[in-house]
Amino acid sequence: MSDVGIGTGNVVVNRAMSLDGFIAGPGHAMDWIAEYLTADTFPEVMAATGAMLVGRGTYEVAKRMADQDTAYDGGAQFVLTHEPPDEPDPAVTFLTCDIEEAVATARSAAGGRNLEILGADTAAQCLRRGLVDEILVYVLPVLLGDGVRFSPPSLGRIDLEPFSTTQSGAVTMLRFRVRK
Repeated sequence: MSDVGIGTGNVVVNRAMSLDGFIAGPGHAMDWIAEYLTADTFPEVMAATGAMLVGRGTYEVAKRMADQDTAYDGGAQFVLTHEPPDEPDPAVTFLTCDIEEAVATARSAAGGRNLEILGADTAAQCLRRGLVDEILVYVLPVLLGDGVRFSPPSLGRIDLEPFSTTQSGAVTMLRFRVRK
């Protein structure tokens, strides 16, 4: 079992990725992830997570996938969006503030545990502003050929320090500290 850092309160970009570098397939499809990765694959990650800050696109994809039994209890859920939905979701807090305030709000709710960042654009914003402590990547044994890349070309260089590799079944979890 890997050391996920319970109690350290890190800001962690959490990504599942195909071997060819996509975090979502064509049309933002993410159903392929559930074929390999469940909450039981690396339970220590969920145990270390106190809150999640999710982009609106990722939130919408997760809502569409709700019937696939992909439940993940990562604590309080915050969705960063320009426009909250007309019908509120009682399990989610929608934030319309800037990225620094969103991270501070969600991190406070994490109660000393990790804040997970989900969503390509939200993660890129956090990385650009130096708000991320760690990147956790689940490499899945599939080639998608097209879709949403791990990071946008505009992100620029970010140096990382690898510190852990763990395998569970067909999934390899890679962990990197963000050099600041």
